[in-house]
Amino acid sequence: MKLIGQLNNPGYVYIMTNHNKTTLYIGVTSELLNRVIQHKNNTYPKSFTAKYNLKYLVYYKYFESIGAAIDEEKRLKGGSRKQKLDLINAMNPEWRDLFEDLIKQ
Repeated sequence: MKLIGQLNNPGYVYIMTNHNKTTLYIGVTSELLNRVIQHKNNTYPKSFTAKYNLKYLVYYKYFESIGAAIDEEKRLKGGSRKQKLDLINAMNPEWRDLFEDLIKQ
């Protein structure tokens, strides 16, 4: 039952975008800083984020469990683009790259 224990670990939902803010990627992870570094470094060169040069973290939210984060990721992915934009604008109206904020934490 190791998987069930892992679902109780904390997690994050996050949104990455490109320089022109035209493409969005929603992801989930238990290690946000490391995951964003992977996106920025194109660790997986054939990935969606590498293909569309999605290197800017514009939104993230912490969850007490990775299971809750996964549920939120699914909900967000099923929503409209407008809902995603509204979510980003509510947290980060300037669409700053929040990576620097993560490093400071």
